Amino acid sequence: MRAVRLRELGGPEMLVVEEVETPQPAPGEVLVRVRAAALNHRDVFITRGLYPKVALPAILGSDGAGEIAALGTGVEDLRTGSEIVIDPMLGWGDDPDRWQPDASILGMPRAGTFAQYLVVPSENVHPKPAALSMEEAAAIPLAGLTAYRALHTRGKIRAGETVLIPGIGGGVQTFALLFAKRAGARAIVTSSSNAKLERARMLGADLTLNYANPDWQKEARAAGPIDLAIDSSGGETLGKVLGILRPGGRVVVYGGTHPEATIKLFPLFWNHLTIAGTSMGSPQDFRAMLELFSNDGLKPAIDKVFAMDDVAAAMRRLEEAQQFGKIVLRID
Repeated sequence: MRAVRLRELGGPEMLVVEEVETPQPAPGEVLVRVRAAALNHRDVFITRGLYPKVALPAILGSDGAGEIAALGTGVEDLRTGSEIVIDPMLGWGDDPDRWQPDASILGMPRAGTFAQYLVVPSENVHPKPAALSMEEAAAIPLAGLTAYRALHTRGKIRAGETVLIPGIGGGVQTFALLFAKRAGARAIVTSSSNAKLERARMLGADLTLNYANPDWQKEARAAGPIDLAIDSSGGETLGKVLGILRPGGRVVVYGGTHPEATIKLFPLFWNHLTIAGTSMGSPQDFRAMLELFSNDGLKPAIDKVFAMDDVAAAMRRLEEAQQFGKIVLRID
């Protein structure tokens, strides 16, 4: 089979498409013929050695959709030829509140979706929402799961609330916008790109703010009480977000573009704010997230679809933050 492999560190240019042995499913596993895969920042970080415990050579890719090609022994509730989407969270465990210490994410160390075939545990494949193309379905898993858990499981979003989504444009934040609007919430988004703010308005954002404007916090505060914020920036952004939440508001943090954050404690305790952390999501979260795409015509925001052989260019687009929504690879 053809697969995108990383043999040495040094960035996206180190990715090569080559022929490798097609894997075979072990008991309890399924072999998937991947039709489309999507990129995540995790993939870029791995190519640059910025991810823990990088093991090479590696086939990257956490997001994917395709068909079941073969079943391992003991798998009786699935059928070959079925169109599926893959849950990339491996070994979450039985506790829905947190993942287990030995849990992992598909795409290193376990071979990922940047290949024509891969094997995954049978419980990690789910029926593809019928209304979605393979490219659309492949765009959902990791970012959609993270956004769903941040908004619903950890953020406890309710209809009529106002959600602040800083740094709109990446996969998780665009899903957060889509899910917030579907939940009946009002959405405020920020970006330094007017083009991305325009795209966000097309997806339903109620207020768009360019954070290059030093008064963006005042504008956000003037727009009414903010109940919930979904942040992955950290740094100065987290402190600013805490300063504009309503008393009793919540912020959910799922990443750290700027890993060090200095915050003022007064607004935190005086306003009875809640800070919650989250990462990925449980099997229950994944199933509930997929249900959102089975109704009402909801579809992910796709930035661009690249051929498998153009994976380095696709990665550069992601690394340079040029995208709005998900970048997808067509696996052929």
